[in-house]
Amino acid sequence: MTTLATEGANSPSNTGQPAGGGPSIRIEGRTPLQLAWIRLRRDRVSMAAGVTIILLILMAIFAPVLAHIIGHGPNFQDRVHGLTESGIPTGPTSRALLGFDALGRDILVRIIYGARISLFIGVVSTGISLIIGVVIGLFAGYYGGKVDTVLSGLMDVVLSFPFLLTALTLVAIFSPSVYISIEIIAFFGWVYIARIVRGQVLSLREKEFIEAARSLGASDLRIMFGDVLPNLVAPIIVYATLLIPTNILAEASLSFLGLGPKPPAATWGQMLAESQDSYTVAWWFFLFPGLALLITVLAFNLLGDGLRDALDPRANQTLGK
Repeated sequence: MTTLATEGANSPSNTGQPAGGGPSIRIEGRTPLQLAWIRLRRDRVSMAAGVTIILLILMAIFAPVLAHIIGHGPNFQDRVHGLTESGIPTGPTSRALLGFDALGRDILVRIIYGARISLFIGVVSTGISLIIGVVIGLFAGYYGGKVDTVLSGLMDVVLSFPFLLTALTLVAIFSPSVYISIEIIAFFGWVYIARIVRGQVLSLREKEFIEAARSLGASDLRIMFGDVLPNLVAPIIVYATLLIPTNILAEASLSFLGLGPKPPAATWGQMLAESQDSYTVAWWFFLFPGLALLITVLAFNLLGDGLRDALDPRANQTLGK
């Protein structure tokens, strides 16, 4: 009996070695996060978009440093070199790589500072929308019934407000500023997140693990935020990534209409609005701020698409090392 036990313990099936005596094959498990990173890493478009976003963030953070290197701030008016004798903005030169605007200000420096405002408003308004939308969506989907009816009705009421009319009203009551823009954009943004979360929770609340948590006496808040919410992280991350560029466009629209931060604050939408009077003779004045807005929005959208595919456990991709 002792001999048989020893032989069984040293047999190829127990040592992990193949019967032929060849090298053992070790199978390594991967977490869902590791699998998602492998998928995302192989998506070159999404990785390029991610690198672009990182560069934009760094540009916004170190805007004062870059302005110091260039030699002047965003509101410095170089009327000697920035404007011709007839008052037309000077085009791209070694002094200003992207040219000057109608007041002789360096467009490159203003684009850099415009990234600070656009990214700040886009990210902060998205964060506020996420907090409000996730909480309301969780309560509406989990409780259902009258709670769902009331909260869904609240979403419909918010969506019934016209965006521009609401912005005009708030700006008239208060005054244009970064924080007013954030409040306006977040006011409309949370509804879409709440609807997505509500729909996901409606499909999760009857699952076996939720019933098990109820049977163990877990509170509703514990189930919602401890059991349901972790299963919604992936769609929330994806939607947040796609909501940021939408909010950046909303900020640019408000600034273009004069409802954003007050001049002389540098915003891309305001730069596009200022270029209307001189775009026929100074094409660089509207082209480069427009490209900055286009590249930023496109990068976030491409990254959001990549994250959606990477976080999808049903993605049909071969996952090697």
